[in-house]
Amino acid sequence: MNKKFLFTVFSLSLMCVVCQASDDGNGDLQIYMPREITVSDSSIKLGQVAIVRGDESIVARASEISLGKISMPGQKVVIDRAVLLGRLACNQIDCSKVKLTGAEKITVSRQQQVIKADEFVEFAKTFLKKKKTVNSTCSFELVRMPKELLIETADEKIQMQPSLMQSGALSEVNVQIAVIKEDGSTIAKRKVSFRPKYQVRKAIALIDIAAGETINENNIKIEKAVSNYPQSAGWMPPYGLIAKRPLAAKTVINPNTVRLPQAEIIVKRNQNVVIRAQSPGILITAIGKALQKGRVGDCIKVRNVDSKRIITGIISEDGAIEAVF
Repeated sequence: MNKKFLFTVFSLSLMCVVCQASDDGNGDLQIYMPREITVSDSSIKLGQVAIVRGDESIVARASEISLGKISMPGQKVVIDRAVLLGRLACNQIDCSKVKLTGAEKITVSRQQQVIKADEFVEFAKTFLKKKKTVNSTCSFELVRMPKELLIETADEKIQMQPSLMQSGALSEVNVQIAVIKEDGSTIAKRKVSFRPKYQVRKAIALIDIAAGETINENNIKIEKAVSNYPQSAGWMPPYGLIAKRPLAAKTVINPNTVRLPQAEIIVKRNQNVVIRAQSPGILITAIGKALQKGRVGDCIKVRNVDSKRIITGIISEDGAIEAVF
């Protein structure tokens, strides 16, 4: 926000002769005060901010009277009639022969360029869309609005140069925009922070799903959604997985709520099984008794019925035990 500075006359009686401007007659000096005016220089002179007419010698002297200085970008200086009369009196101009017309006060600002905050934001968004760092990114949500930038010279030729900044947060993208003069020097930098939004898919329960029930096309639906985090490249609909616990309708299915289906137990404890031991050109079989239950691929212990020897074997798809030596 621009700050307004008001020039106030303190104890004019100690500095100069206080006088009153004439409201009647033409006067030797006529000064028209506009309500607002913009100047190109930081120093404010009467001839820059008001229309001064009258005797040429007085006009020339009055026009060079300093009314203050704009010391920072965006500053506005307010000059009222009392200030103007005080400056005239201090410069030995008889105020009784001065006629003031126009506004009661002049608000003076300096010519400048303003790059607004939303301009930085749009420039950064365009840069990110062209960058395409993440293909599934569908939008960018603004996290922090940058400050606007005031450039003192209105005709200064500038360009904005964006670059990506490293961020400590995985869910945040920062763009730094450098404002550069024609000679290559940097005027200022602004940081624009975004939260990227990613296109993802999610599985949602259509109906209540009981614990142990298989997930399929009849009890869930796949929807598109927007997330703060990217979806893993290997994401697949959870068809064929088993619900770990009861899932109410409209529940989002995630890895914590489902598990892989377990293979069926095909060998039970104390069940008679065929033991196979083979090597190139040789196949030996025997009858054994399973000492453990298991599924296809499980390694279990089996006792040979004839030799009473306990061996270890792997359960094959036909239920036989492949001996492991």
